[in-house]
Amino acid sequence: QGQLVESGGGLVQPGGSLRLSCAASGFTFSNYTMGWYRQAPGKQRELVATITSGGNTIYADSVKGRFTISRDNAKNTVTLQMNSLKLEDTAVYYCRAALAGRYSWGQGTQVTVSS
Repeated sequence: QGQLVESGGGLVQPGGSLRLSCAASGFTFSNYTMGWYRQAPGKQRELVATITSGGNTIYADSVKGRFTISRDNAKNTVTLQMNSLKLEDTAVYYCRAALAGRYSWGQGTQVTVSS
């Protein structure tokens, strides 16, 4: 299995922005659907956004218009640009690689939105 390492989390005020990155290694990155998921305390992990190998994207309704997922197959990275952050965006954000029913997860990065 490959390795995924997230970075870019932190503390931000409501209305602010953060950019999360996920560096992938150990597998053919360009073949995989990449995704960002999040888990808030006491809640189940949920989909934030995904991007297929062909660049098609899906977003959770709660982040549409505020978050943007992108990938750089040359650098084996997937990025989540988060704008207009809200208190309810506070969670641990995880990167996931998926192909043919096989999944790999990163260790997660904490995003805290607080005034």
